[in-house]
Amino acid sequence: MAIPEIILFLIGGSLLLFAGAEGLVRGSSSLAIKLGIKPLVVGLTIVGFATSSPELVVSIKAGLLGNSEIVLGNVIGSNIANIALILGCAALIRPLKVNIDVIKKEVPILIGVSILLILILIDGKVGFVDGVIFIVGIVTYIFISIKFAKEESSLEAEKTYEDEFQSKFSTPLLVLLIIIGSAMLVFGANIFLQGALALSKLIGMSDAVIGLTVVAIGTSLPELFTSAVAAIRDKADIAIGNAVGSSIFNILFILGVTAVVMPITAGGISYIDLGVMMITAVILLPMSIGGLRINRVEALVLLIGYFVYIYFLLP
Repeated sequence: MAIPEIILFLIGGSLLLFAGAEGLVRGSSSLAIKLGIKPLVVGLTIVGFATSSPELVVSIKAGLLGNSEIVLGNVIGSNIANIALILGCAALIRPLKVNIDVIKKEVPILIGVSILLILILIDGKVGFVDGVIFIVGIVTYIFISIKFAKEESSLEAEKTYEDEFQSKFSTPLLVLLIIIGSAMLVFGANIFLQGALALSKLIGMSDAVIGLTVVAIGTSLPELFTSAVAAIRDKADIAIGNAVGSSIFNILFILGVTAVVMPITAGGISYIDLGVMMITAVILLPMSIGGLRINRVEALVLLIGYFVYIYFLLP
């Protein structure tokens, strides 16, 4: 495959993944609200699963093709990109005010599941039992999130989700949107992976490095666009919650489901990669505690750190 064709496959696949995820999020969330499911529950569950759909589809596809190193690289790379690249870009657009609940709940959970992943990878793989542990973890996380949300009875959050996903489309049209979005995800994942694998062979990159870089950035596009738009609209909670929540979903949901389907090997993933993932999770605490905001200087630190990491990954 020639370079222009590879670029076309990567860009085309990324756009299909983004459009497919958007269709799936809009269709499934609007349908759920139309069927009477509480908007806040929709926001905490269906939206979370749907925005993680590009990573999930690409990971399962890569695993079925025998490229399990891409799966782990995708998750670790996406988590690094979520904090360093996505929050870095969002905070550069507009300094992000941090909700104290994110510091007290979500960030510690992200740190905890990151440590759990590192411990599980001591034997060099994520197996079936590990996958079950992750799935139990994501179910518990969602259950606790819904419980806290109900206790706080956030009417403002309820209205935000209802306004965001309320649709005038009929139920059959929403079902069609879900089907089209899902099909675009599968097709987009297929051509995106073809481009990524062709690129790895062309320039001599390992599957793990392709997962950590090209695949991770490509599958993180929905989060990148969402956080950038949220920052422009001065909706910092959405930008930070989106990045941190997506990282938790990546480890517990993506790795959990994929590992139950097939074992995931850690070949090509170094302790440096795991260390950088851990640093990006932990660094949110000192950054956000100081004045409860991530400012533009801190955003530059995140972005420079990310690009230095990527530079050292490239052959």
